[in-house]
Amino acid sequence: MKGILGRKIGMTEVFDQDGKLTPVTVVEVTPNVVTQIKTKATDGYDAIQLGFDTKREKLATKASIGHTNKANTAPKRFFKEIRDVDVEAYTLGQEITADIFTRGEVVDVTGTTKGKGFQGVIKRHGQHRGPMGHGSHYHRRPGSMGTMRPMRVFKGKKLPGHMGMLTVTIQNLEIVAVDTENNVILVKGNIPGPKKGLVIIKSAVKNPNKINERPELVSWTKEEVETKVEETETANEEITEEVAETTTEETKETPENTETTEEEK
Repeated sequence: MKGILGRKIGMTEVFDQDGKLTPVTVVEVTPNVVTQIKTKATDGYDAIQLGFDTKREKLATKASIGHTNKANTAPKRFFKEIRDVDVEAYTLGQEITADIFTRGEVVDVTGTTKGKGFQGVIKRHGQHRGPMGHGSHYHRRPGSMGTMRPMRVFKGKKLPGHMGMLTVTIQNLEIVAVDTENNVILVKGNIPGPKKGLVIIKSAVKNPNKINERPELVSWTKEEVETKVEETETANEEITEEVAETTTEETKETPENTETTEEEK
């Protein structure tokens, strides 16, 4: 098991060398710091605690500053544990970057969904509304509360309430690309949470060591783009000249009939 913390930047589309378009979510993963190592001997389980997103010391508590000082790092905004890891492979204060994952690797992504506030049953649970006319007074209400006999409402009844702000994990997502220069990971499809929301990328629980074969993405440098544009403009000019020459030759081969016929006279 391995993992890293990051921020959801947004979604975009990329093309691979096979010409296939793939929608991806861009996750910014600046280097994480191992701020604590837990073992079975001392804590009862194996885990590492990762610190993410440096913040000013003025905004941190004394306890947080003392905790991060043990790892010789600056105060962090977020702390999360990654369990069931090989603790012997990590050291206190070690930095974890995006290169721990590879292209085509299958992962699970955890995030907090968008908060929608207090919502009714139509938006919250997708129920249907009642008739809007002909004397009906039932429009967007939750409906029956259940049978009469228990004389109470069963637990789990779908009713209005707070919507969103739930911790959700989407399993078996695929990593499309890893950009270590820009500290970015591209994940296939969508992931929970708003833009700039905290997400956790971990090894897939159901497919921990699965790596799919995936072609590299198409990338263009500025020089290659300029060369391609020049070649296209040259080809267009040649086609234009050929069309003009062909039109001129056809005009010469078809003489104008200026003489009047005998019938017209």
